[in-house]
Amino acid sequence: MPLKSRDVALLAAAAARNKKALDVIILELGELTVIADYFVICSGESTTQVRAIAEFVEQEMARKGVTPIGREGIRFSHWVLLDYGDVIIHIFEKETRAYYGLEKLWMDARTIAYDEDTPGLGGKDKRAIHS
Repeated sequence: MPLKSRDVALLAAAAARNKKALDVIILELGELTVIADYFVICSGESTTQVRAIAEFVEQEMARKGVTPIGREGIRFSHWVLLDYGDVIIHIFEKETRAYYGLEKLWMDARTIAYDEDTPGLGGKDKRAIHS
């Protein structure tokens, strides 16, 4: 049985967190755009860490039979985008994330801060819902 979009987003967030990604959040975009149902956004301290996070996310997704339809930015690793159709994963170098402010562009989206207590993985939301 294929994974639902929310499960893919949670799996990606968990994999990123496993590689010590910073400020991992999931944006629920389904009611706001046709681009994707979810964005997973996180940061790494360096381009090396960004690349490691991206590669690990891909590896963990492949283990569940989920393959990306697109992949951008891995060469320089300031901003890596992994496109899984309904779920798009953005892995930023810390400074690049601050510069682009992707969360601010989608501030109307419901935002779930991911950590070990995130719903679906045994816990609760850590951020309020934005309206």
